[in-house]
Amino acid sequence: MFDAITERQAQIAERVRQRGFQTVTELADHFDVTTQTIRRDINELSEFGILKRRHGGAEIPVPLDNLGFGERRILNQSAKESIGRTVARYIPNGASLAVSIGTTPEIAVRHLKRHRDLKVFTNSLMAALGACAAPGSEIHVPGGPVRTGARDVVGREVEEFFDRYKVDIGLYGVGGVDADGQLLDFHEEEIRVREAIRRNSRTVFLVLDASKFGRPAHVRGGRLTDADVIFCDRAPPAPIRAKIAAAGGQLILCEEETLV
Repeated sequence: MFDAITERQAQIAERVRQRGFQTVTELADHFDVTTQTIRRDINELSEFGILKRRHGGAEIPVPLDNLGFGERRILNQSAKESIGRTVARYIPNGASLAVSIGTTPEIAVRHLKRHRDLKVFTNSLMAALGACAAPGSEIHVPGGPVRTGARDVVGREVEEFFDRYKVDIGLYGVGGVDADGQLLDFHEEEIRVREAIRRNSRTVFLVLDASKFGRPAHVRGGRLTDADVIFCDRAPPAPIRAKIAAAGGQLILCEEETLV
């Protein structure tokens, strides 16, 4: 369904995500199209649950749950692609990886298509498919019921799956980050699986775009500073940067690939 969304609609969604409420006129002027075209775009994005129509414009809905995989994949797309390209440069050929659910980890795996002889362990169906493009790679997925909206598998079987392996790099994302650096998600089982990845990885990569700072999600689990390397498209708030520095972690800003 989300494959039918146009590039302009993806850019509209990202602009509203970054700037908040946008009027039809503002969007029409920015994209140099008619207001009628923008209204049609907003209507389609609203049907998908990506935007919420408001009188004279559109805003991002406040979800009680996380958005579906397809919806999340087009939001902040350019930032996620930048993160994915950068992460790929930090993963050597022949590495073993544990990869979490989420759109940013999946995009990072897709950028590994020129790598060779990877061993990928993941509960994300989309990451598993992306890893198939890397020549000589070995891909392992756990059993269990598939969450069709999220395109993944979670649960006790998945935790036991990750506990059976010790990998070079654990790669995971997160639903949100609180002001004190605590990681937030929407379901307890997602956090338990992420923790299984973390404790069974020699090095931990956390990937997140800057929209995750202050994003509301209600289940706590882990801290930003649990990761060895944090990849983000833009600099986090100053208190977060201070916590990362105090913990001895690395922060890599992916737009410029700057190590902080």
